[in-house]
Amino acid sequence: MESTGSERLGRKRMRLGDMLVQAGVITEEQLQQALEYQRQQPKKIRLGTALVEKGITSEVAIVRALKEQLNIDAVTLSGMRIPVEILRLVPDASLLKKHVMIPFELDKKNPRGLHVAMTDPMDIMAMDDLAIVTNMDIMPVISTNAEILSAIDRYYGGQETQMMAERFTQEQREEEAKQEKEEEIDVGNAPIVVLVKTLIEQAARMRASDIHIEPLEDMIRVRYRIDGVMQEINRYHTSLLSALVARIKIIGGMDISEKRIPQDGRITQVVDYLEYDIRVSVLPTVFGEKIVLRLTSKMTLTKEKSHLGFFEDDMKKFDKILSNPNGIILVTGPTGSGKSTTLYTALSELNKPDVNIVTVEDPVEANIDGINQVQVNVKAGMTFATALRSILRQDPDIIMIGEIRDEETASIAVTASITGHLVVSTLHTNSAASTLTRLVDMGIEPYLLADSMVGVIAQRLVRRLCTCKKEYEPTEEERALLGGIPAGKKLYKPCGCLQCNDVGYMGRIGVYEILPVTNRIRRLVSKNVSADEIQDAALEEGMSTLRMSATRLVLDGVTSVEEMLRVSYSNEDA
Repeated sequence: MESTGSERLGRKRMRLGDMLVQAGVITEEQLQQALEYQRQQPKKIRLGTALVEKGITSEVAIVRALKEQLNIDAVTLSGMRIPVEILRLVPDASLLKKHVMIPFELDKKNPRGLHVAMTDPMDIMAMDDLAIVTNMDIMPVISTNAEILSAIDRYYGGQETQMMAERFTQEQREEEAKQEKEEEIDVGNAPIVVLVKTLIEQAARMRASDIHIEPLEDMIRVRYRIDGVMQEINRYHTSLLSALVARIKIIGGMDISEKRIPQDGRITQVVDYLEYDIRVSVLPTVFGEKIVLRLTSKMTLTKEKSHLGFFEDDMKKFDKILSNPNGIILVTGPTGSGKSTTLYTALSELNKPDVNIVTVEDPVEANIDGINQVQVNVKAGMTFATALRSILRQDPDIIMIGEIRDEETASIAVTASITGHLVVSTLHTNSAASTLTRLVDMGIEPYLLADSMVGVIAQRLVRRLCTCKKEYEPTEEERALLGGIPAGKKLYKPCGCLQCNDVGYMGRIGVYEILPVTNRIRRLVSKNVSADEIQDAALEEGMSTLRMSATRLVLDGVTSVEEMLRVSYSNEDA
């Protein structure tokens, strides 16, 4: 693993492209395409980046080929804790970001040897630059671009954004010292541009769904919502607020002069080859304008069915519901319960060349090839109801309504389903059974609802326990909550490690309550019975409630008892 001068000269004579061709990862023609693409870019990019951006190969394939060709190690950084003394060798992350590399450990045999994860272990200039800064012998190993940048963000991210914030504050003070009158803040100022871009990149790499920039009395607080839970990331001086708000308003297409009313905007940014659609909300508060950025990507919204978290029996019910040629399918749950992901997954499943799918959404969360998507615009008179009337004249086979919010929209959806269309939509209710009674309360005739409904999916998201989870003996109270479990059965609870940021959870999984509308359920709906009676009948027919599904995940060691209670308490413990 030790790198001598002659070995480094040997690597210098070898080019990445030639090695990948030699390894059979890419062809000579593909190499030339990537080199041409690389030359066309206004900002210099690496050949590996060009190959991935062009879709010619993947980072993992490049790492695998280099590992075999160069006979050096590959490293996974995500679960590794880099010692502080290693990080102190390179106090500034700019060099590491420039060359996409990060030192992670000392060599056991050579006291001056420093192991460094790199995307291109043949980059002699990068190794020389790092050797000068650290005064160490650089020993390269291979890792992916995403792994290295995530590690740099993890260890240097807060320092980098703080540095940009301080740089802007310093420049602002210097400018104010030169001028007697206060001038408008220069929103094109480089530190602010970099700060906003970096905040979004860090959030995406930390799997955050939302960024909250909150003005408080004596500071600005930045928090990310990760796996449904808010985590404070940094704090800045209040003098930064106006520039931060102005920059986000400009790139979000909002009015920077208007500070008295709420505004909404939209930003698109690419992070690690993934395009993120970012919805921006600006809200005036007593201490200034608060900003929330919601991050979504097409990749996360259009998942494979198998990745949603369905149990085998639930998957069969889901497939059966989707196979209906007409009728209404509803996905229900509170905000942030994964309804959009389930809807988009269903649409991707139904998206065939011989099917005309039209959606009406507020807003359109991800663009899907082959689907006609309509954006609601209330100011222009384009509501769900008016859009639906027009859509029905567009010869649709499948209609997706972002949300049923009122009687008019519900009535059109029922009419469309009865006249031969498949309608999929969302509704905010607590359970599958209460969805049917809610529609009746909204003014839909029970006999029409019974005729049109084909299935209801109520869902929540629970956090997955990280691999650092700890086994323990459940208490009698927990056994009772789980409906009685076998003696000796162990459960798991969160622990906390570097990989999960000491939270104990890593990622989320869906919990589902799937109610196929059978003939028995139809008869009950047409009689306008209570939600409890509908649920009792569904349970007799094999439906699993949210509590039952969450319990299965607890017993399988996927999540904890606390998470099970969080998503199902209001339904069964009230």
